[in-house]
Amino acid sequence: MHIEILVEDASGEKLLEALLPKLFGAYSNPHTWRIHGYKGIGRIPKNLNAGGDPAKRILLNQLPKLLSGYGKTPGIDAVVVVLDSDRKNCVDFLAELKALAASCNRKPNTLFRIAIEEMEAWYFGDQQALTAAYPKAKVDVLQRYIQDSVCGTWEMLADAIYPGGSAAIKKAGWPLPGQVKHEWAEKIGPLLEPDRNISPSFGKLRDGLRRLVAEAI
Repeated sequence: MHIEILVEDASGEKLLEALLPKLFGAYSNPHTWRIHGYKGIGRIPKNLNAGGDPAKRILLNQLPKLLSGYGKTPGIDAVVVVLDSDRKNCVDFLAELKALAASCNRKPNTLFRIAIEEMEAWYFGDQQALTAAYPKAKVDVLQRYIQDSVCGTWEMLADAIYPGGSAAIKKAGWPLPGQVKHEWAEKIGPLLEPDRNISPSFGKLRDGLRRLVAEAI
């Protein structure tokens, strides 16, 4: 089975690079995949037939065109789209995404998975991995976090593990937030154990991906 995976940023791409072999097995034994990291989430265009500017690489703006293209491409067995919910209503957002996929002339086999509120929630879901990567993490901050809550997730993680916390990152400004998130993915991602993770949204990703490849057997 070959799977194309779309994710909204480079840190998500780095995280999935570490996770997928744990869920699918070794690459090409028997499944193959390709991960595409974009430069932001964007929004679903009102005109689904309009092509966004491909040079900008904004995921939702490009998604109608991407899914239509994958549906017409031989050798692609499934498409997985991984997104942050941010502050959107997750049920409504998922319904919009499914409607978009259904509108494709040739709909690919598509799986949408949404992190609540941000993918950093998945690091909180495995605090054993998180503290192994960052032994000096502030335990009081980790204990205050309510799993998969909308609370400023990446900021709370920064307050737990980054010197000066989220305030220091925001004061420095771009590109530091992106660089820090990429570092978290690089350090924590390889230590995550899928079956240990208590994040409900991570569990949906894990179980959905396993089910996807199981159905191909």
